[in-house]
Amino acid sequence: MVDAYRLVLEMAMRLKSGIWVAAYVRRCHVEGAFSAVRRRGADEAGAVYIKVNRLDGTGILYGPAPQAVFEEAQPASRIFTVIVGREVPAPEADIESRLVREIRYDPDLWIVEVEDRAGRHFLDNAVV
Repeated sequence: MVDAYRLVLEMAMRLKSGIWVAAYVRRCHVEGAFSAVRRRGADEAGAVYIKVNRLDGTGILYGPAPQAVFEEAQPASRIFTVIVGREVPAPEADIESRLVREIRYDPDLWIVEVEDRAGRHFLDNAVV
């Protein structure tokens, strides 16, 4: 009984932000895109923002999806939403000003920048 409870608890725990970011950066590199951690946040549970730089002065900013989006069946998943640039890629200045506001609100956040002319984000099915 104790082992079953421990297994359920471990499955429900979210992967630490530092580990998730390291794996994400590796995934981007494997796919042939340059990525780098621009801002290191709280290792345990800092929010993660992904800036996709299209190398033409535009990009897209992804951030944590609202809690209402999470399914009870997957409480440990990281789900992202487009914060800036949903319809068309936004000017980099718009993305940077939004990041400044987010940092003022939550100084423990992570920022990962991906450079990809095609605008690929490598978040698989984690974007709503």
